[in-house]
Amino acid sequence: MSKLEHLYSEVLTDLGEDITREGLLDTPKRAAKAMQFLTSGYNASLEEVINGAVFTSDNDEMVAVQGIEFYSLCEHHMLPFIGRCHIGYLPNGKVLGLSKFARIVDLFARRLQIQENMTKQIAEAVEEVTGCRGVGVILEAQHMCMMMRGVQKQNSSMRTSVMKGDFRSNPATRSEFMRLVGM
Repeated sequence: MSKLEHLYSEVLTDLGEDITREGLLDTPKRAAKAMQFLTSGYNASLEEVINGAVFTSDNDEMVAVQGIEFYSLCEHHMLPFIGRCHIGYLPNGKVLGLSKFARIVDLFARRLQIQENMTKQIAEAVEEVTGCRGVGVILEAQHMCMMMRGVQKQNSSMRTSVMKGDFRSNPATRSEFMRLVGM
Protein backbone atom coordinates (compact mmCIF):
# COMPACT_ATOMS: atom_id res chain seq x y z
CA MET A 1 0.00 0.00 0.00
CA SER A 2 1.44 3.39 -0.99
CA LYS A 3 1.72 6.19 1.54
CA LEU A 4 -1.07 8.08 -0.23
CA GLU A 5 -3.37 5.02 -0.16
CA HIS A 6 -2.63 4.62 3.54
CA LEU A 7 -3.50 8.26 4.19
CA TYR A 8 -6.82 7.88 2.36
CA SER A 9 -7.54 4.81 4.52
CA GLU A 10 -6.91 6.93 7.60
CA VAL A 11 -9.18 9.72 6.35
CA LEU A 12 -12.02 7.27 5.68
CA THR A 13 -11.56 5.67 9.10
CA ASP A 14 -11.48 9.09 10.80
CA LEU A 15 -14.77 9.93 9.04
CA GLY A 16 -16.31 6.89 10.71
CA GLU A 17 -16.26 4.55 7.71
CA ASP A 18 -15.52 0.87 7.78
CA ILE A 19 -12.78 0.50 5.17
CA THR A 20 -13.30 -3.26 5.13
CA ARG A 21 -16.82 -3.02 3.71
CA GLU A 22 -17.23 -4.09 0.10
CA GLY A 23 -17.80 -0.66 -1.42
CA LEU A 24 -14.68 0.80 0.18
CA LEU A 25 -12.19 -2.06 -0.24
CA ASP A 26 -10.32 -0.42 -3.13
CA THR A 27 -11.35 3.18 -2.46
CA PRO A 28 -8.01 4.27 -0.94
CA LYS A 29 -6.19 2.94 -4.02
CA ARG A 30 -8.66 4.56 -6.43
CA ALA A 31 -8.62 7.87 -4.52
CA ALA A 32 -4.80 7.94 -4.50
CA LYS A 33 -4.69 7.24 -8.23
CA ALA A 34 -7.32 9.93 -8.90
CA MET A 35 -5.47 12.52 -6.81
CA GLN A 36 -2.21 11.75 -8.59
CA PHE A 37 -3.94 12.35 -11.94
CA LEU A 38 -5.75 15.49 -10.75
CA THR A 39 -2.43 16.98 -9.61
CA SER A 40 -0.27 15.70 -12.48
CA GLY A 41 0.63 19.29 -13.39
CA TYR A 42 3.34 19.12 -10.74
CA ASN A 43 5.11 16.43 -12.78
CA ALA A 44 5.32 18.31 -16.07
CA SER A 45 7.13 21.38 -17.32
CA LEU A 46 6.13 24.03 -19.84
CA GLU A 47 8.93 22.87 -22.13
CA GLU A 48 7.62 19.27 -22.09
CA VAL A 49 4.06 20.42 -22.77
CA ILE A 50 5.07 22.63 -25.72
CA ASN A 51 7.39 19.95 -27.15
CA GLY A 52 8.80 22.28 -29.81
CA ALA A 53 5.40 23.22 -31.32
CA VAL A 54 6.28 26.90 -31.82
CA PHE A 55 6.40 27.81 -35.50
CA THR A 56 7.67 30.77 -37.49
CA SER A 57 4.87 32.87 -38.97
CA ASP A 58 4.48 36.28 -40.53
CA ASN A 59 0.93 36.55 -39.13
CA ASP A 60 0.64 39.55 -36.85
CA GLU A 61 -3.14 39.45 -36.40
CA MET A 62 -4.91 38.24 -33.29
CA VAL A 63 -5.25 34.53 -32.66
CA ALA A 64 -7.99 33.50 -30.23
CA VAL A 65 -8.87 30.10 -28.82
CA GLN A 66 -12.03 29.90 -26.77
CA GLY A 67 -13.93 27.41 -24.69
CA ILE A 68 -11.00 25.30 -23.49
CA GLU A 69 -12.60 23.16 -20.80
CA PHE A 70 -10.71 22.62 -17.56
CA TYR A 71 -11.12 21.37 -14.05
CA SER A 72 -8.89 22.08 -11.11
CA LEU A 73 -8.85 21.70 -7.34
CA CYS A 74 -8.95 24.76 -5.13
CA GLU A 75 -6.03 24.91 -2.78
CA HIS A 76 -8.22 25.99 0.13
CA HIS A 77 -10.66 23.06 0.31
CA MET A 78 -9.32 20.66 -2.35
CA LEU A 79 -12.73 20.78 -4.01
CA PRO A 80 -13.13 21.09 -7.79
CA PHE A 81 -13.66 24.20 -9.81
CA ILE A 82 -14.73 23.60 -13.37
CA GLY A 83 -14.87 25.99 -16.27
CA ARG A 84 -13.66 27.29 -19.59
CA CYS A 85 -10.60 29.24 -20.64
CA HIS A 86 -10.32 31.77 -23.48
CA ILE A 87 -6.89 32.82 -24.77
CA GLY A 88 -5.93 35.45 -27.34
CA TYR A 89 -2.50 36.61 -28.43
CA LEU A 90 -0.80 38.82 -30.99
CA PRO A 91 1.98 36.84 -32.69
CA ASN A 92 5.41 38.38 -33.02
CA GLY A 93 7.04 36.09 -35.59
CA LYS A 94 5.95 32.86 -33.89
CA VAL A 95 2.70 30.95 -33.45
CA LEU A 96 1.89 28.11 -31.10
CA GLY A 97 0.40 24.78 -32.17
CA LEU A 98 -3.33 24.81 -31.43
CA SER A 99 -3.44 21.81 -29.08
CA LYS A 100 -0.71 23.35 -26.94
CA PHE A 101 -3.13 25.95 -25.59
CA ALA A 102 -5.23 23.18 -24.02
CA ARG A 103 -2.07 21.51 -22.73
CA ILE A 104 -0.91 24.75 -21.11
CA VAL A 105 -4.30 25.14 -19.44
CA ASP A 106 -4.13 21.57 -18.12
CA LEU A 107 -0.55 22.03 -16.91
CA PHE A 108 -1.69 24.70 -14.46
CA ALA A 109 -5.21 23.38 -13.79
CA ARG A 110 -3.84 20.05 -12.60
CA ARG A 111 -2.34 21.56 -9.48
CA LEU A 112 -3.86 22.76 -6.23
CA GLN A 113 -4.72 26.23 -7.36
CA ILE A 114 -6.77 29.39 -7.12
CA GLN A 115 -8.39 30.69 -10.28
CA GLU A 116 -6.75 34.11 -10.06
CA ASN A 117 -3.24 32.62 -10.10
CA MET A 118 -4.08 30.08 -12.78
CA THR A 119 -5.23 32.87 -15.12
CA LYS A 120 -1.92 34.68 -14.66
CA GLN A 121 0.16 31.51 -15.06
CA ILE A 122 -1.51 30.68 -18.38
CA ALA A 123 -0.95 34.22 -19.71
CA GLU A 124 2.69 34.22 -18.65
CA ALA A 125 3.27 30.79 -20.23
CA VAL A 126 1.80 31.84 -23.61
CA GLU A 127 3.84 35.04 -23.49
CA GLU A 128 7.02 33.13 -22.61
CA VAL A 129 6.82 30.50 -25.34
CA THR A 130 5.64 32.75 -28.18
CA GLY A 131 7.32 36.08 -27.40
CA CYS A 132 3.99 37.63 -28.46
CA ARG A 133 3.19 41.34 -28.49
CA GLY A 134 0.33 40.76 -26.09
CA VAL A 135 -1.86 38.10 -24.56
CA GLY A 136 -5.27 37.99 -22.92
CA VAL A 137 -6.64 35.14 -20.82
CA ILE A 138 -10.14 34.85 -19.35
CA LEU A 139 -11.25 32.01 -17.09
CA GLU A 140 -14.86 31.46 -16.09
CA ALA A 141 -15.58 28.73 -13.56
CA GLN A 142 -17.96 27.33 -11.02
CA HIS A 143 -16.45 26.48 -7.66
CA MET A 144 -17.70 23.50 -5.69
CA CYS A 145 -16.36 25.08 -2.49
CA MET A 146 -18.97 27.81 -3.03
CA MET A 147 -21.71 25.44 -4.22
CA MET A 148 -21.38 22.37 -1.97
CA ARG A 149 -20.41 23.99 1.34
CA GLY A 150 -20.29 27.41 2.94
CA VAL A 151 -22.78 29.75 1.27
CA GLN A 152 -24.12 27.01 -1.05
CA LYS A 153 -24.85 29.25 -4.04
CA GLN A 154 -25.59 26.91 -6.95
CA ASN A 155 -25.65 29.42 -9.80
CA SER A 156 -22.60 31.46 -8.92
CA SER A 157 -19.57 31.62 -11.17
CA MET A 158 -16.33 33.53 -11.22
CA ARG A 159 -14.54 35.26 -14.11
CA THR A 160 -10.91 36.29 -14.00
CA SER A 161 -8.80 37.94 -16.65
CA VAL A 162 -5.19 38.83 -17.25
CA MET A 163 -4.23 41.19 -20.05
CA LYS A 164 -0.58 41.70 -20.94
CA GLY A 165 1.26 43.77 -23.53
CA ASP A 166 -0.99 45.25 -26.24
CA PHE A 167 -4.05 43.62 -24.63
CA ARG A 168 -3.45 45.76 -21.56
CA SER A 169 -2.26 48.99 -23.19
CA ASN A 170 -4.52 49.13 -26.26
CA PRO A 171 -8.29 49.32 -25.60
CA ALA A 172 -9.08 48.38 -29.24
CA THR A 173 -7.04 45.17 -28.97
CA ARG A 174 -8.71 44.31 -25.69
CA SER A 175 -12.17 44.97 -27.19
CA GLU A 176 -11.43 42.83 -30.25
CA PHE A 177 -10.43 39.94 -27.98
CA MET A 178 -13.51 40.33 -25.81
CA ARG A 179 -15.74 40.38 -28.90
CA LEU A 180 -14.03 37.31 -30.41
CA VAL A 181 -14.59 35.24 -27.27
CA GLY A 182 -18.14 36.48 -26.75
CA MET A 183 -17.60 38.57 -23.64
